[in-house]
Order: sequence, then structure tokens, then C-alpha cells
Amino acid sequence: MISKPDKNTTRQKRHKRVRKNLSGTAECPRLNVFRSNTNIYAQLIDDVAGVTLASASTLDKEISGGNKTEQAAAVGALVAKRAVDKGYKEVVFDRGGYLYHGRVAALAEAARENGLEF
Repeated sequence: MISKPDKNTTRQKRHKRVRKNLSGTAECPRLNVFRSNTNIYAQLIDDVAGVTLASASTLDKEISGGNKTEQAAAVGALVAKRAVDKGYKEVVFDRGGYLYHGRVAALAEAARENGLEF
């Protein structure tokens, strides 16, 4: 019997492969994206100190309505606004092993439009 590979396991393998060469610092933090079935989360991480500098998700009160892609764009704009307010402009984008399209791409484009550079 043929069994399909678990999508999340293969995503985690891709993520580990990417994270070998990708790291965030205090000057250039990592913009991490996590996507669940219902929500999307983004956070700026300083990997050297191991702290989260800014975060946003669809669970925040500022995000409401629209389809999942529109909500992801709103999360990207919100995390970019919070990052720029704290003085971070240059980031490294970590797509979390997800393909760069759909909700992940919408979040990234909105973050770029609102002041983050990557």
C-alpha cells in the first residue's frame, strides 16, 4: 500500500534545511512566518539573544474580516509597522518551509510595502 508523506513533516525538513544558513541578529532580525489552517503568525526574532522583538498574528484585535490572504496581508503590514516603530528596517525573511505564494507571499509583500527591507 502506498502512503502519502506527511505535509508538515516535509515542511519541517525544508525549514531545517533553510535555517542552517539563515539567522537573525539584533541589527538584522529574522522575520519568521508560521501558517496554520485558520491563522497566520509573524514575528521578528533575534537568534543571537534568543528573543522575539515584535510579533503580529490574525488573533490580534487590529486584524478582522476578509479572507485568509487579506488577513495575512494585514498581519504583514502590522508586523512591519511594529518593527519600524522599534527601529528595525532591515530583516531576513524566513518563510518557515512554506512555498512562497498565497498567504506567505501576501504577508511578505505587505511587510515590504510598509517599510521592511528584505
